[in-house]
Amino acid sequence: MLGDFNVLLQIDQLASPDVITQLIGYAVLAIIVVALLAASIKIVREFERIVVFRLGRFVGAKGPGVILIAPIINRIVTIDLRERFLEVTRQTCITKDNAPVDIDFLIYYKVFDAGQSVVQVQNFTGASVGIATTTLRAVVGDIPLDELLARREQINNVLRAKLDEVTERWGVKVTSVEIREILPPKDVQEAMVRQMSAERTRRAVVTEADGKREATILVAEGDKQSAILRAEGDRQAAILRAEGYSKALSTIYGAAKGIDEKTMALQYLDAVKAMGSSPATKFVFPMEFTGLLSKVSSWVRGTGSEEKD
Repeated sequence: MLGDFNVLLQIDQLASPDVITQLIGYAVLAIIVVALLAASIKIVREFERIVVFRLGRFVGAKGPGVILIAPIINRIVTIDLRERFLEVTRQTCITKDNAPVDIDFLIYYKVFDAGQSVVQVQNFTGASVGIATTTLRAVVGDIPLDELLARREQINNVLRAKLDEVTERWGVKVTSVEIREILPPKDVQEAMVRQMSAERTRRAVVTEADGKREATILVAEGDKQSAILRAEGDRQAAILRAEGYSKALSTIYGAAKGIDEKTMALQYLDAVKAMGSSPATKFVFPMEFTGLLSKVSSWVRGTGSEEKD
């Protein structure tokens, strides 16, 4: 009975208000310690940096890995080093020839100095958009509407160079500026469509004319080559005929050299006989008859001269 009484006495002492207060105090202290430890240990990923301010003074950028900081006197700002982009909504700009156009574009940037990106600029997004829009209006104001669409790359380069020149002191690098869309007024768009249609029609007519011209030239070239080939064929045929006639004459001449006088006389008499047998009215005098007449004439002249004597 005495042992049970001692146990009850100890339980009653533990349940007293002072002991409960101490236990609560220890529990709160333990929670505070755990919270302080959790706040003191920071795990910084590879693409992040933390900018530390100690009692309002810039200490530096730390990371990656496990970083220990004093949670009461230090304040941290987490900066993402990955490349990001800003979407600049549609901006109305006036071209050199006073035509309004709507342009929207993207700005790609990357933080290379985490400390400067926090210390040097309060709102990087707003500052970048403001510089980009004012620069865009200045650049577009020097370009006519007809050249605006063709000089998109030039506008991108000018915007990137201007932004990079300003943001470099903020620890930010502008990697690229890309115009997504350029919208001229509706009536200008309709005129551009009509102009494009007329240009395509012109190109079609020119292409068809070029095709006909090429076809005509090819036909003329074919006729020319055909005429040349025909002339060449006629010349070759004439040469072959002349060569054949020459060979025939040479053959006849060679055969004629071997004929004697009696054979020639017989051929001559046959020719005279054939001429005489023709039904046409004609007189045929052989060459020998001509010689006979010359002898008779000489004899008559000689007889007359003797009588005179």
